[in-house]
Amino acid sequence: MGTQCRIELFGGTPELYERLFARLEEIDGMMSVNRPDSEISRINALAGLERVPVSPGLSAVLERARYFAKASDGAFDPTIGPLVRLWGIGGDAPRVPAPEEIRAALELVNWRDLELEPAGTAFLRRAGMKLDLGAIAKGFAADELVKLLETSGVRAAVIDLGGNIYVYGTRPVRGFFSFGQKPRTGWRIGVQDPGAERGAYAGYIETGEASVVTSGVYERFFTGDGKRWHHILDTASGLPVEGALLSVTITARSSMNADALSTAVFVMGCEKGRALAETHNALALFIFEDKTIRGSAGALDAFTLTSESFQVIPEQVQ
Repeated sequence: MGTQCRIELFGGTPELYERLFARLEEIDGMMSVNRPDSEISRINALAGLERVPVSPGLSAVLERARYFAKASDGAFDPTIGPLVRLWGIGGDAPRVPAPEEIRAALELVNWRDLELEPAGTAFLRRAGMKLDLGAIAKGFAADELVKLLETSGVRAAVIDLGGNIYVYGTRPVRGFFSFGQKPRTGWRIGVQDPGAERGAYAGYIETGEASVVTSGVYERFFTGDGKRWHHILDTASGLPVEGALLSVTITARSSMNADALSTAVFVMGCEKGRALAETHNALALFIFEDKTIRGSAGALDAFTLTSESFQVIPEQVQ
């Protein structure tokens, strides 16, 4: 997964924790580009050469990835691997590539060249193409863990896969003092202040059972050529996305949808991205450089501002 994973169960057992983390290990073994024995690595190694049989789980993720690539007009693209490898952001040796290197990598990025027919196989049409599922695999993993929880008898859980949050069940009420108020029953998920240290929040989203996923410029970045470069790459330019947008937070019942949408919406920008989120019954919250916060239909209703540094722009004036 390339990150720390945390699971908190309310009513779970040590054996259930073992089952959940074993499932995470299985998924990592399917989808990690950093493991030469993974299914993804095999598909990449045989790009332009032959079709590769894939497991049902990976097949489902690839189908959904191709769906979001089409829905976002390529803003989300599972074949972005050559660009990700070229920049190396998040690795040991990130660098600013030369323009000709970026152009060459872009020639190998096109979701339309990912074939998934016949069912249960995958094929990249051109040698040098590479899949990278970093923008959707953790969402799939969270949904898979929820499937295990649904048959476990656990009444509530928090799944945190490196910022991909899934809150399951009804939030337990602990130590509530009632002074004529009803206890809150929704989960509260903090929304990171993109310009502050980890754990400093602009506010929080209150939700029932759902996944909350954020894509932001603060997550992975490096400084090169006198400039700060973040990891969210634009498949049109081959560069990190530029603009005033600092983060996008998506709330949805499907974590796989929320994961893919957080990237697609960030790349597309506020107006087009908001429309895409609403089409998929997801809430989108946007934080900008000018310290304003905007949201899709219903997103601002679920958000509570806690930092005086920010200003929420009401939906009717956006």
